[in-house]
Amino acid sequence: MLKSIGKTLLGAVFFGGLLVPHAFAETSLNALFMAQAAYSEADVRAMTDAFTKANPDIKVNLEFVPYEGLHDKTVLAQGSGGGYDVVLFDVIWPAEYATNKVLVDETSKITDDMKKGVLPGAWTTVQYDGKYYGMPWILDTKYLFYNKEILEKAGIKTPPKTWEELGEQAKIIKDKGLLKTPIAWSWSQAEAAICDYATLVSAYGGDFLKDGKPDFQNGGGVAALKYMVDSYKSGLTNPNSKEFLEEDVRKVFENGDAAFALNWTYMYNMANDPKDSKVAGKVGVVPAPGVTGTSEVSAVNGSMGLGITAVSKHPDEAWKYIEFMTSQATQNQYAKLSLPIWASSYDDPAVTKGQEELIAAAKLGLAAMYPRPTTPKYQELSTALQQAIQEALLGQSSPEDALNTAAKNSGL
Repeated sequence: MLKSIGKTLLGAVFFGGLLVPHAFAETSLNALFMAQAAYSEADVRAMTDAFTKANPDIKVNLEFVPYEGLHDKTVLAQGSGGGYDVVLFDVIWPAEYATNKVLVDETSKITDDMKKGVLPGAWTTVQYDGKYYGMPWILDTKYLFYNKEILEKAGIKTPPKTWEELGEQAKIIKDKGLLKTPIAWSWSQAEAAICDYATLVSAYGGDFLKDGKPDFQNGGGVAALKYMVDSYKSGLTNPNSKEFLEEDVRKVFENGDAAFALNWTYMYNMANDPKDSKVAGKVGVVPAPGVTGTSEVSAVNGSMGLGITAVSKHPDEAWKYIEFMTSQATQNQYAKLSLPIWASSYDDPAVTKGQEELIAAAKLGLAAMYPRPTTPKYQELSTALQQAIQEALLGQSSPEDALNTAAKNSGL
């Protein structure tokens, strides 16, 4: 009997006298994404398929969780022995992830071309203490969406430019019997409520922190929560807003049951899709309003990045995947649900076509993005604020008392 002899040569193997292609060792990556807002699950899968076609020696296992599970899933996986190679992370987490060594410092991988090409504000998503912990991927803020048909029926010629005007227009719509509750918000006891609150804090010129200590219980922070409570008690806000997340807001708006809604970029093209939306073709979008004498527009930084965990055994392949996912070519191709991080993309007709109104709002909104606090104790602070917002909305506490309690329970 002939003995089979194997020998690797020039990417091929001699096996039993036959020349057969060399089977490359396949690297398997685990990547964690969210299943809500921004890019859809189908988009992320399609992007990943394109990556694995170009890199057949790398396999990527995708996992999707709701935003609310993203942080804990990432942190808990660190000690499990398995864990993820690539994770999606919110702009509010780099301080904690850097301090606790959850993410790897990628400063050396950020090239001059990347620094020049990406919009300056996008870099804040992945930075902490002068270092870069990945690449920005989702550049996002909340916009004010409005139903053009309902405003027209109410005799309203232009969408509101101030938050006070939003209330006045909602009252006209309600008084004319067009809608019972014209405004929808994401005020569930979750990070979504903090994003709406932060938008209002930015409008009222407030501060979350001063000298590292809570300051939201003063000035603009109190005014923002008072606005939320007044809007809720007035009957102009959908009472279910206190349980809504962003997807609930989208569905209510798409059903024609809201004249105004605060939401992320992704809602624009989804609400304009006649397959799922009753308001397709009637969707207007502007930057979130300002406050007379204080601000022209308001916006929260809701951006997210892709980073490599400290437990990854394949950091080089993981970075290759991140570079592909955040590349200008990939982002331009999927610009309908999340706008690109690359400055020159906004001059590309393939990106802007059919969403000119959104791009116009983005130019103002993205420039005004207001940060939630940068602190390793962000989760504790956010939890205390979420509770304060709920208590104030439900009338269990005054806005001032609720925020004073949150400041004491913030861990700062």
